Formats: sequence, C-alpha cells, structure tokens
Amino acid sequence: MDLPRRLAAPLLSTATYARWAHLVLGGVVLLPYAVAAAVLVSLLLTGGTALMDPQDAGMTSLVLGLPLALAAVVATAWIPGVRTMEGHLARALLGGPMADHQAGEPATWRGRVRTGLWLLVHLVVGFAVCLGTMVGLTEAAGLAMAPLAAQPEQLMPMGARLLGGPPVAGGRLWAAPLLGAAVLAAVVYAVALTGAGMARLAPVLLGPSPAERLAAAQQRVEALAERNRLARELHDSIGHALSVVTLQAGAAARVLDADPAFARSALEAIAEQARTAAAELDHVLGLLREERAGTTPQRDLGDLERLLEATRATGTRLEARVEGDLARVPGVVSREAYRVCQEAITNALRHGGQVPVSLRLRAAEGSLEVEVANPAPARSRAPRRGGGRGLRGARERLRLLGGTLSAGPDDDGHWRLRAAVTWKDTR
Repeated sequence: MDLPRRLAAPLLSTATYARWAHLVLGGVVLLPYAVAAAVLVSLLLTGGTALMDPQDAGMTSLVLGLPLALAAVVATAWIPGVRTMEGHLARALLGGPMADHQAGEPATWRGRVRTGLWLLVHLVVGFAVCLGTMVGLTEAAGLAMAPLAAQPEQLMPMGARLLGGPPVAGGRLWAAPLLGAAVLAAVVYAVALTGAGMARLAPVLLGPSPAERLAAAQQRVEALAERNRLARELHDSIGHALSVVTLQAGAAARVLDADPAFARSALEAIAEQARTAAAELDHVLGLLREERAGTTPQRDLGDLERLLEATRATGTRLEARVEGDLARVPGVVSREAYRVCQEAITNALRHGGQVPVSLRLRAAEGSLEVEVANPAPARSRAPRRGGGRGLRGARERLRLLGGTLSAGPDDDGHWRLRAAVTWKDTR
C-alpha cells in the first residue's frame, strides 16, 4: 500500500507543479537573451548585408550566440536586487531547504559568482524543461486522440514508432491513449526529479556562505545582548520608580488630614517619579523601535545623590556614607555600582517597607565596595535561593567585571547586600 502511495505522490503533490512553474519561468527568461545574442552575432557576421548565405549565417549565429547569451545571463548577477528576487522566487516556489534561508544582497564577489551560477542553471535547466514539456504534452495529446483520427500516424509520429510502426486498423491502436498517459506521467516525474534537485541546489548557491552565517549569528547575539540590556534598564529604573510611588502614595494617604504639607510633598514626589519613569520608558521604547537613541545617558555614581533624595522623599530614613573619590571609579564600574545601589534600595522599599536603610560606599585605589543593609521583616529572614531576578542580573554583570555580590540575612536580623569590584588602576 505504501509503494503505490509513494509512486503517486509526485503526481499529486502541489510542490511538483510549483517547481515546474519555477523552471518554466527560467526558460521563458532565457529566450530574450538567446534572441538578442543571435541577432547581434548575425549582424556582426553579415555586416548588415547579404555577404553570407542566410542558412549558414543562422547556424553560425546560433553557435556563437549561445555562449554570448550564457555570459550575459551570468553578468545579470551583478545587477542589484537580482539575488534577492531569485531568493524570494526560490523560497516561494521551490520550498525545501531554501524555505529556511533568506537570500540577501551578496557582500563579496564570491556571492555574485554563486548568484551567476544559479541564474545559469535556473535558465538553462528551465529552458530544457520547457522544451520537454512542450514535446511531452504534444505527444501525449496526439496519442490520446489517435484512436479517433482517420490518419493517426500524423498525430503521433514518435508514438507510432514506440507502438512498433504505423498502426493498422484493429491493431495496437487501442494502446495509444495508455501510452499517452505514460508519456504524461513521465513528464511529471521528470519535472518532479528536476525540481527536487533545484530545491537542493538553491541553498548552496543562493543561501548564505559560512562567513555570512557567522556574521548573521554575531548580529543575533548582539541583538539579544541589547535586548537583555534594555530589559535590565526597565527592571531597574521602572521597578525603582514604582516602589517609590507606592510608598509615597501610602504615606500621603496616611497623613493627608494630619499633615497636608507632607502629603503635598509626597504627591509632588510621585509626579516627579512618574515623569522620570515615563522618560526612561520612552527612551527604551525608542531603542526597541530602532529609532535614533534618546539623549538619556546611563546613570552612574554621579547620579547617586538624586537617587538618595528620591528615596528620602518617601519618608524612608536613609543613611549614606561615602568614602573616597567616586570620580576616580571607571565608567563601566560606576554604572554597575549605581545599578547595584538602586536595586538594593528598591528591594529594601519593596520587601521591608519604610524601614531604616544604610548605604556605604568605599572607593579606594583600584577597588570599590558597596554595602546596603536594612532590617529584614520576619518573612524574609530565610535566605531566598539565588535572589531575585534583579540580583541575579547584577551578580552576573559584576562577575564579568571581576567583582562579587552577595545578599542575604545576617546574624543581627538585617538584610545585607555586599558588592566588591577591583580593577587595575592605570592613572
């Protein structure tokens, strides 16, 4: 049962006829090249006069014009957009392995050469398929109508020879329609086989080269790294702003009647945090839309005082102690240290509420230490496995800089975060 199904598959598959259309298009495109080359060679040989016998000139034009036409086909590969167009056509009609590849404009001359070879194969093989299709369909139609014709041999010159000579009345003429069906099936099988070969060849000549695949993979890695960076920016900036807004709103609601001035200050702080978060979000969305990046720089330890003021505006008692010159900290370390401080303070506000928070930074020659501590609520006394998503990201980034980060409860009932980075000071 499987064998008949496999034999009938090429006859019934839509891929066979889609590939046939692809090949026929190639054959049709070859005709203008061939005609133009033949006319050009004929004019060159005859000099525009009847200096050569027309029959000899026609044969010579055909012999000399064919290489010229094929050379013109290969030269077409240097026209911009040809490779992309052929790639789209192959993906749409050939399918197969080519469906997983995107043919772009070649960046090297080797890519142009491969495109030229593909055009040559596509047009020449397509022209052969066109001729075979015309001959096969004509012969199949003649064989099918032979039993009804008065002179069947005129309808099936090749079929008559296959049947053993000119048919005679009552002889083998009844087999002509069967032979016509066999010829038609043979044409379809030949097209299916040729189309399958073209589908396998397309990725080789139209697909990316190893160097292009490596460059595309590198671009994907860079794109993923950029997406991760943007996700970290959103997590750090928007998460901190939402935590501050939540605490400010709660504080304003509690003292709205007793201390209207404080409530007004809290509402102003909420508005400021919302504007900052909206600006950050707009900046990141602009990057995601691949528009021109905004002018908002990445924050570093130079912006630490603003972070501390925004936190104190929530009513949180925040004690900060800075030792050493933060301006001597390298830029990449300064940015990551700011994000560590932001993440630690955000976690303290989110999980501890309005509890006292202490922050200590110690910048020495070639090193930076950050420590943030706050009283841990009872439910947070047990260490969390691996920390939150923000802490994991901070730990990974510091590890890339040669630093360390640890976070968890200590023996005094405080949640304490410690981070340390060292570098070679070349100043």
